[in-house]
Amino acid sequence: MPRNSFLVGMILVIWFVISFVTNILGPLMPIIIQTYKLSLTMAAFLPFSFFLAYGIMSIPAGIMIESIGEKKSILIAFSLNLAGALAFAFYPTYSIALGSLFTIGIGMAMLQVIINPLMRTAGGEENFAFYSVMAQLVFGLASFISPFVFTGLLKKLQPGQDNLFTSIFDKLINNELNWTVMYWLFSAIFILMLVVIAMIKMPVVKLKDDEKTGTAIVYFDLLKKREVWLFFLGIIAYVGTEQSLANWMSQFLKAYHQLDPGGEGASAVAWFWGLMTLGCLLGLVILKLWDSKVVLKVACILSIITITCALFGNKDLALLAFPTAGFTISVMFSIVFSLALNSIPKNHGSFSGILCSGIFGGALVPLIIGSLGDWIGLRYAMLFLYVTLGYILFLAYYAKPIVNNKTVELKNIFSGANV
Repeated sequence: MPRNSFLVGMILVIWFVISFVTNILGPLMPIIIQTYKLSLTMAAFLPFSFFLAYGIMSIPAGIMIESIGEKKSILIAFSLNLAGALAFAFYPTYSIALGSLFTIGIGMAMLQVIINPLMRTAGGEENFAFYSVMAQLVFGLASFISPFVFTGLLKKLQPGQDNLFTSIFDKLINNELNWTVMYWLFSAIFILMLVVIAMIKMPVVKLKDDEKTGTAIVYFDLLKKREVWLFFLGIIAYVGTEQSLANWMSQFLKAYHQLDPGGEGASAVAWFWGLMTLGCLLGLVILKLWDSKVVLKVACILSIITITCALFGNKDLALLAFPTAGFTISVMFSIVFSLALNSIPKNHGSFSGILCSGIFGGALVPLIIGSLGDWIGLRYAMLFLYVTLGYILFLAYYAKPIVNNKTVELKNIFSGANV
């Protein structure tokens, strides 16, 4: 089909929206805990609700999309996102928050399943790798911007401010919970996306054999393989590590260093995602020079050192080390995912669905840390990340891919540049 630059741009916008909404929970966490007087365990059920939806919906979403098509599926996904955001905006209670996050999580899981093959079709197979990197950059940029938008909105809604913005949102915000303004903003974004998507024409995506979800028999056969389970747990370990850092970082800085969640805490979370994006870019170069297993080993060791500094260092070191952890873990997801797919000879589409279900780790690990935190304190509870990073390090030694990533010697890069 003809390449569709406008649709490629829309897909990148969808990636931006996914990230902008998904990764705001970390900066919000300390404020939610204080607002509803929650224990760490109860607070951990918030990200649990969101990422549980990923674990449940990743495979069914693929089946649904093959049945009704991409455009209808995207509209359903954004409708679910809108319903979840409006429910919490109108009724900002803890119980509604759980249901709201689960509903938004279902919509986000559907969108992520849809837009990768859609990007390949709209931008062309020959450009897919480039646009995938672009999507990563857009995703990271949105995660970086989101906490600063949150901080800016809170400042505009402070008592004594008299402007058009405050006059509008003062009438919408319930119970003087100014931080819920983000869910009114999300609702507006989702409405805009629904209108735009409804108006544009989308191509029919012809899935490759390796992109199709497969039959139940294929899944049962895959689940009999040791490698499938080991790498599935690897995705759980990585996403659990990433989300635990993002969700508990601000609360840790508030509890142990008395830092403002709407200021320094939000900034630390923003730089965590910003440095993760920078790490992904650098990782593209490093993976051309080193074997991916070596890169994964180094990343795990550096991450353990960085997290140790964050947990046991002083305030200044913690403010530096927590965001730096985003840089050191940045290459892990793509490496674990590629090692997994390169470890089996076929049924990569079905295997990808299983691996994507491992995003459930973003629900499980923060909940484990929250529960331990109520018992032994958040600092020692976050030492559970040694377990998740230790498991990823084990995979770096265990993995025996059928195909290794292609590398070149550094001198060849420079000699090629001089030709």
